[in-house]
Formats: sequence, C-alpha cells, structure tokens
Amino acid sequence: MAAAPPSYCFVAFPPCSKDGLVVFGKNSARPRDEVQEVVYFASANHDPGSKVECTYIEIEQVPKTHAVVLSRPSWLWGAEMGANEHGVCVANEAIVTREPASESEALLGMDLVRLGLERGATAKEALDVIVALLEEHGQGGNYYEDGNSCHTFQSAFLIVDRKEAWILETSGKYWAAEKITEGVKCICNQLSLTTKIDAEHPELRNYVRSQGWWNGDTDFNFSEVFSLADDHLACCSGRESLEKQGGDISAQTMIDVLRDKDSGVCVDSESFLTTASIVSVLPQDPSSPCIHYFTGTPDPSRSIFKPFIFVDDVKLVPKVQSPSFGDDDPAKKIPRFQEKPDRRHELYKAHEWARSVFENDQDKGQKLMRIMLDLEKQGLEAMEDILTCTEILDAAEVVDLFYDCVDTELKFFK
Repeated sequence: MAAAPPSYCFVAFPPCSKDGLVVFGKNSARPRDEVQEVVYFASANHDPGSKVECTYIEIEQVPKTHAVVLSRPSWLWGAEMGANEHGVCVANEAIVTREPASESEALLGMDLVRLGLERGATAKEALDVIVALLEEHGQGGNYYEDGNSCHTFQSAFLIVDRKEAWILETSGKYWAAEKITEGVKCICNQLSLTTKIDAEHPELRNYVRSQGWWNGDTDFNFSEVFSLADDHLACCSGRESLEKQGGDISAQTMIDVLRDKDSGVCVDSESFLTTASIVSVLPQDPSSPCIHYFTGTPDPSRSIFKPFIFVDDVKLVPKVQSPSFGDDDPAKKIPRFQEKPDRRHELYKAHEWARSVFENDQDKGQKLMRIMLDLEKQGLEAMEDILTCTEILDAAEVVDLFYDCVDTELKFFK
C-alpha cells in the first residue's frame, strides 16, 4: 500500500492567535515534479438539471456556486486547498486506513475540497456538502498523474471559517468529525480523531461492529478502530512551534512554521516536495476582510506568500495558471495519463530559474532570498494595515492585488 504524502494543515484560534484572528495554513506535499496552479472562479448561477464534470465523474450541479480561489495540481478539477468568498477555507489530506481505498473512479478528496467551498457558506455547511456527496458518489480513483500505477487514498479535511473549524476524517463513505473553537490544531496524513466526536455517519458504529473492528464495550475511538498501526497520534511536529508562540500566532508565524524543514513540516524528500502552500487570516469581526496568501510555487522556504482578497471583478492571473489542453488532456482520455504534458506556468518557470541560483551560487542565492523576503514583508505589512483600518475596504484598491504581487515577483526574477 502506498504511503500517503506527508502534508500538514494547521488552524489557530484566539487566545492562541493575535488580534482576534483565526489563522489557517497548509503545505501541500505531492510528487516532486507536479505543478500546482492558483485559480479563481467567480460565483455563478446554474440552470436546473445542469451537471458539473469533476476530475473523473460528472455529478448534479447546484443552482448557485460561491466564488472560490484554489491551489490545485494542474491536471485535476478539484483542489488541495482553497477558500471561498464567505471566509471558508478547506484543505485535504490523503490518508490510509484499514479499509483499502477504491481504485474505481469516483470523487477525489480534492474534488470534495472544491465542492465544499463552492457550495458551503460556513464550515459546517461545507462539511455537510462533503459528507452528502461522499454518501451519494463515494471516493476513489488515482490521486496522481501516473499512467503506470493507481495510487488511491481515503481523505481527511480541515474545514475552517471565522468562528469554528471541523476536522473531518473518512474511510469509504463512513466518517467522523470534531468541532474546534479554540487553541491550535494540526492534521497530517494520519488519522487523528479519537473519542471526541461531534458528528458522524449515522451507520458508523453499526458498520465497524459488523466488521469486527469494535465490540461496543469500550469507548469508540475513531483512530484506533480505523488505523492500520498504532502511530496515529505521532502526527504533528509543527503544532509545538505554534503553541510556543502563546497568543501571538499571526500570518507570519504560520508562514515560518510552513517553511520549517527541520521539523518535517516543509517536505523535501526523494519522492515528495511541498509543491504549494497557503496561509489564510480570518478576522472574527465580519466587517474585516479575510486575506489568503498563496505561493503558487514549490518549497515555501524559497517562495513568496502573495495576498489575495475576495472582491467583485477580481483580476485573473494567467501567469500562475497552467496551460489548458482541453479534451486532448491525457488526464481526460481513457486510458488516462499515457503521457505527461508540460504543465508549468510562467511563475513556475521563473521559480525554477531562482531554484538553480539558490543551488549553484550561494552569495547570489542569499541576496535573492533577502529581496524576496523583503517583497513578502511589504505585502504582509500592507495587509496588516487593511486589517487594523477602521474604514470599509475600497474594493478598487485590492482588485489587482494578487495579480500585481505575481507580476512584481516575475519582474524581479527577470
């Protein structure tokens, strides 16, 4: 059975976080050569009876979908992580349970991330969307763009809004969830739910009894029942770093944790790399805007986190979008993945040049990194000003925000 990629997701609530903010972060660990793009889809109304084509299957569309911004492997429909216009953030983890994941094509965990964001205006609504779709369509299919082998996993999710978070862990169509409203929480590529379960599949306990995995005489512990091994709690290296911050966790703190290679949170191994990262800041005051920072490039320790704010008519950023191959895409043809097209976007290519500088010229690399961090710092400070400002945000000021940040980064690389 394939090992799940070691991604990490975090959320911090007051009083651990600064200034009444909820701070969310995720590193997406994926195959080293996979390209992630950052894409925005406006809210939309859909005709009755219309369908939506996900990565592998088509499902019923809903009458209205919310605006979303997503960081996703560029060959698929869903997303590893993202946010919507209502301040909901969702991230996905591939996990392995004692129940083998299905190779039959169904919804990927990453499709469920996007569907939850497009259809849920709160964290709880997004959770309800995900579990209903799981019940109706199931999960399954290849997690990687690989024509030689089918890599299948079950899914866990961290679902966050301004007020609360839900950890949702699944095995097939069965699931359990825990609600979080304070402190620091981390999930990774292992089961973490134990006996504190705030919502669950109605047949969950009957199902595990029928399988002989639990006899009903002891407290129901989701991880113990569904894990293959006893290592289900040794998950979160980064949580300690966050907890040490006391009440000072900010966007910068979360970025620092995501960049930490020594702890293993920032993955750079033979098979896997942190191919993209996100940090989101969700003020508990609904009059303040949520701010989402994306890298759009691999290895957060060598990338810039660039801010995005939802406003009407936000400017699209083709330079972080991969080329589209339409119906000729090898991911859409059967048999799938018979070849791998070049999916690199403009920012990814510029970042490859920067990576070669870091690796081959130490002095130049250090200088480059200083300038990159200075650019990022300016962005963080400007966003801090927006959050502390008492006046209503002028949408015209931020409609080009992410576009301009990507453009500045590209000019600087050139």
